[in-house]
Parts: sequence; structure tokens; C-alpha cells
Amino acid sequence: MNRTSVAWAGPVPALTTPFRTDHSIDEEGFVANIDRLFRAGAAGMIAAGCTGEFWALSFAERARLARLAADACRGRGPAIVGTGAVTPSEVVEQIHAAREAGADGVLVMPPYFLHATEAEMVAHFEAVDRGAVLPVVLYNIPGNAGNAITPALAGRLADLDQVVAIKESSGNWTNFHDTLNRVRDRIRVFCGPSSVFGVAAALAGCDGHMDCFPNVWEGCLDLWYATRAGRMEEAWALQRTGMEMTALFTSEGRTLYPATKAAMNLAGLPGGGLPRPPLRPLAGPPLAGLEAGMHRLLAPRAKVA
Repeated sequence: MNRTSVAWAGPVPALTTPFRTDHSIDEEGFVANIDRLFRAGAAGMIAAGCTGEFWALSFAERARLARLAADACRGRGPAIVGTGAVTPSEVVEQIHAAREAGADGVLVMPPYFLHATEAEMVAHFEAVDRGAVLPVVLYNIPGNAGNAITPALAGRLADLDQVVAIKESSGNWTNFHDTLNRVRDRIRVFCGPSSVFGVAAALAGCDGHMDCFPNVWEGCLDLWYATRAGRMEEAWALQRTGMEMTALFTSEGRTLYPATKAAMNLAGLPGGGLPRPPLRPLAGPPLAGLEAGMHRLLAPRAKVA
């Protein structure tokens, strides 16, 4: 397989997994969020990734989310399922479950927590590749995994049989751009932090965006289409909003995933709900600051609309 084996392109949201007060999954809210995002212009979905709090999900719950996503995405765009795990055998087991559920592809991050050498990383992905039964999207998120898919390593992994794309979420423009230039002729390249440099990534020739912000802000989807259509004044304005929103979600006692869910709840959007422990829902000054910040950022667009 290679980049021509799939037609995936455009903005692909990384979905939240909404939890109720008893920590069960709100399946109706999950599916409603997918429907809303497709109507807003999404080109596919990622379920059970970092935004989806995969670490807090059982194997059975991940398989269930894969089924829900596959059913909701059918005929509309690819359903890509996160398979985050430490050992290759666990990753492969999840890939088989994702195929059984009807998913179109899987998101495979490096092993996390342990500090792997480059040789160990290569061996890990080779073992996953041998057992993979779906197209693989490599996932570079060193801030969470603790192990990085460097541009040089991406260049090696791009030649694995099942690899068709990479989600580059390092948050470092130089790392993203170097990766893009090394592998774009062999696999598809998606920009993770599109809220921060999605316009530049699209102009540089990436295949699409994979980001959590469309869950709460549809302007993150518009950013891709405005750039591709050459509406650059609109695109750069959206980028400024995205950068400010990113800063808002990650400051003054807030972290990205609980803030995303809290903002969805404040806006009355489906798919928010609560995070699962050890994450905690926002409350007090962090929640009040988020509400004030979102009002400030989105009120001008509401008036124009």
C-alpha cells in the first residue's frame, strides 16, 4: 500500500468520547457529533484517539466505538480508529477488532511511557505492519507518547506495506515540514495542530488536517476549505482564531481534552459530556475563563453570520 491506496483528504476531526456522570459512554451523543461534523464539511472521522481518551477505554469499548463510527461514516468518509497500546500484539489485536467493526483504517502511535530506541521503534512498527489487516496511519504525538516519529524515522516507516499516511502532531513546524517533504511522494501527510498552523500546512501541500478543534469550532473545518479555495483573508482570520483558542484551552488551569468537552457543553453541542478519571471536568475559575474566552472569540463571527 501507499498514498494511492486510499483517497483520504481534507479535514478529519479527532472525535471526543462523551461520558455520562456514571462514566458510561454516551453513544447517542457520539453518533450525533459525527452527523453534525459531516454536515459541517468533515471528510472523515477518527475515533478512540487521544482526543477520544483511548487510555480510559476497555478493549470492548474501543471495539464498540469502532462499530459506531464505521456505521455512522459509511458512504460519507473514512472511519479511522485509534489503536494506542504499548506492545505490538495489543496493537494488532485492536486492528483486527477495528476491521471486524467495519473501520476503514487505523491510527498507530509509537509505544508510550517507555523510552524506546530508534531500533526498537522500527521493530515495533514492523511487527504491527506484519499483523495489520487495515491501512495504517502513523501517529506522531511525542508530547503524549514520549517517543517521536522523527522525519528520518517517518522516511523509513513510509515504506512499510500497510502504511498509507501519517498524522504529524508534534506541534513543531520544522518537524512537520521536514516530514512532509520526506514522505509526501509515498504516503499522505495530515497536519495535527491545524488550529495553530493549518493554513501554512495546506499551502505547503499536506493532504488534510486531523484535529480535535472541529468538535467545538466548525471554523477549523472552514480553515481547510478557505485555504484550498484561495480565500486567504478568511483563512488567516480563522487561523488567528484557532491560535487564540488553542492558547485559551491550554492555560490558566485548563488542559486540552477537558477544555474541549467543557466548551462543547457550553455551546450545547453533542459529544461533549464528561471526561473519565483521572481527567476531571472543568469547574470554577478555569470554566468561567473558558466561557468568557469562547464568547470573546466567537461572538464576532456570530454577528457577521
